[in-house]
Amino acid sequence: MLYDNSQLARVYLHAWQVTGNEFFRTVTEEILDYVMREMLDPQGGFYSTQDADSEGEEGKFFVWTPDEIREVLGEEGDAFMAAYGVTRHGNFEAKNILEFVGDMDQRPALAEGRRKLFEAREKRVHPGRDEKVLTSWNGLMLAAFAGAGRALDRDDYRIVAQHNADFLLHKLRRENGRLLRTWKDGEAKLNGYLEDYSYLIDGLLELYQTTFDPRWFVAARELAETMLEHFQAPDGGFLDTSDDHETLITRPRDLQDNATPSGNAMAVTALLKLAGFTNDMRYVELAHQALVQMQPMMSQYPLGFGQWLQALSYALSKPREIAIVGDPHAADTQALLSVVRSGYRPFQVLALGAPDGQPSAVPLLQDRGLVNGHAAAHVCRGLACQSPVVESEMLRTRLNSR
Repeated sequence: MLYDNSQLARVYLHAWQVTGNEFFRTVTEEILDYVMREMLDPQGGFYSTQDADSEGEEGKFFVWTPDEIREVLGEEGDAFMAAYGVTRHGNFEAKNILEFVGDMDQRPALAEGRRKLFEAREKRVHPGRDEKVLTSWNGLMLAAFAGAGRALDRDDYRIVAQHNADFLLHKLRRENGRLLRTWKDGEAKLNGYLEDYSYLIDGLLELYQTTFDPRWFVAARELAETMLEHFQAPDGGFLDTSDDHETLITRPRDLQDNATPSGNAMAVTALLKLAGFTNDMRYVELAHQALVQMQPMMSQYPLGFGQWLQALSYALSKPREIAIVGDPHAADTQALLSVVRSGYRPFQVLALGAPDGQPSAVPLLQDRGLVNGHAAAHVCRGLACQSPVVESEMLRTRLNSR
């Protein structure tokens, strides 16, 4: 499932940022490399699913027996099987799903074996795919690729994210700014739901903070305003369908997080981040109102409201709004940017702009400038801003303080 891979990739990426454990980075990259290889449409959209079964048998494409591995790897097979936990009894219906159980320092020596097995597996009958492109699930994967491109310094991930955002905004957004739900074989159709808007807004904000191209921020804010206009509920929060959706007995309102975050929870998350970029208190008030309403449910059933808890944590953290002004390619700008992007920093938004004197499309950058000709980082919390800093270590100290 595309949504499983997108959320797993972000979890492992964050785990690597927190711990520095290379295993977590490896898992992140292998997930995203798989998605690029198997689930990426040439036009830029991500497919929905890859089947578990082929030739009528679950897992047939993916599993191995010891004899199959020895046939491909020869004498190298025993060492490879020990590292990947392969036994004659297997771990899935008498066959083996390869699960790395060795030490990370073994992996380089096993790379050739993995390549040979991959080439052998490519000759098997491939499982089918559901090649429809869903806006909401693509928004989740857009955020994963954008965040990984930034944190891992992977230009290929950044390029995939940009192409995906271009695809979604050109193929699944009408001229009036409204989103469509699904695309396949060149045809987009069905009204977008709340989750389509909220997931895509979040993905676009992640992409903006990776590339600092203001068009991604502008698109995110436009979609947010459309979401407020057509999905807002009279008593606070949001409804899952728009006010001009086909007539239903009642407009649904799913608040609980399931295999994917609820549209409401992600909408609140996106509004809180947008508030940091814009200082628009409407976004804050709407988000806080929804969080207050959901607080009893979050406290009683926390496992069912994970994204809500993330939004609440963000709101309570008094997140930082960081604006860096400087030549994006200059060493002093890059030094400041490196500090802001180091480690795991979930409670912040970041904007970067050149000191060209032109009004910025990102309000956080307005009225910000250089300091004595040097790139400067302006750090704020709400309406309170500290004096700008030009030294990277001073910025690190400021960001690490409570």
